[in-house]
Amino acid sequence: MEAETRFPAMGSTVHVIVVGGSLRLLDVAREVIEALESRWSRFRATSEVSRLNDAGGRSLLVSGETVGLVTRALEGARMTGGLYDPTVLGDVIRAGYDRSFELLQPDAGRGSSSFRSGYGAIEVDEPRSTVRLPAGVGFDPGGIGKGYAADILATQILSDGAAGVCANIGGDVRVAGDAPDGSSWPVAIEHPFDPGRMEVVAIRDGAVATSTRTRRAWGGTGDRRHHLIDPASGRPVWNGVASTTAIAAEAWQAEVMAKAAFVAGIAEGLHLLAATGTDGLLIDDEGAVYPSAGFERFLAEAPPAIAV
Repeated sequence: MEAETRFPAMGSTVHVIVVGGSLRLLDVAREVIEALESRWSRFRATSEVSRLNDAGGRSLLVSGETVGLVTRALEGARMTGGLYDPTVLGDVIRAGYDRSFELLQPDAGRGSSSFRSGYGAIEVDEPRSTVRLPAGVGFDPGGIGKGYAADILATQILSDGAAGVCANIGGDVRVAGDAPDGSSWPVAIEHPFDPGRMEVVAIRDGAVATSTRTRRAWGGTGDRRHHLIDPASGRPVWNGVASTTAIAAEAWQAEVMAKAAFVAGIAEGLHLLAATGTDGLLIDDEGAVYPSAGFERFLAEAPPAIAV
C-alpha cells in the first residue's frame, strides 16, 4: 500500500507519503505536526517557545521534543561556528517578520523588538527536561523546526508500522525505509529562477533541505528584506547567493547546513559543506550552479521525482 496526504501547517505545506501500514498513519502525521506546532510556533502565545522567550531568564519545564529542538539548535550553532544562530529572533522581527508569513503584507515595514542574540548562554538540562534562555535572548525555531519536525514524524510513522515514509515540510524532506518502487526516494531540487530546471537526487535514508531568499521576501522598492539573517550584522543576507541545498542524514542537520552555507557565501559555503562532510548545491544571483565535490554521487540512477 502507498498513501499520501497534504495539509497546511507550520506556515507551509506538509506532504507525507507512507508505504505500507495502515491508512490511520495519515491521521497520525497530522496529529504529530499539530502537536509540534503547538509547542514550537513563535506565533502562538501559549507555545513552549513563546513561554521560553517570555520567561525573563527563568528555567522552564518543557516537553522532550522541545528539549530536543533546543539541543539540536545549539549543536547546529556550534558546528557552523555561529553561521546558523537560533537566537536571531530579534533581528527577524526587526526586519519585519513579526507575524505568520501568510499574514505578512508584501510591502511590510520594519518591526520592533528588544530581543538580542546569545546562544552560548542557553542552558538545557535534559534529565530534568528544562531549558533556560538568558533574559532578553530570543529563540527562533524557524531555522531548524521544520527539519526536526520531519525527522520526528518519519521516526513516528515507521515505529507505528510503515515500511517507508517521506515527510516534506515546506521543502525540508526526510525519507526513510522503503520507497514506493523499492529503490531510492527521488527528491527534486528546484532552480530559484527557473522552475522547469531542477536536479533530482536519489536518497535511500536521509534528508534534503533548501534555503532561498526568493520565496519569503517582503518590503518596498529599495528596502527588500527576507528571513535569512546574517548573525554577524543582524540583517538579511545579501551576498550573491540565491539558494543553497544540503543533503544530510537527518533533516534538522540539512536545514542548519543549508542556512549556514547561505550566510557563508558561495566559496565559504562550499568549504563549510566539505569541512562538515556534507554535500549540497549552491546557486548564485545569476543562476550559476555550484555543487559540492560529492554531490554527483546522489544523481546516479535518480528516477522521476515524487517529492519536491
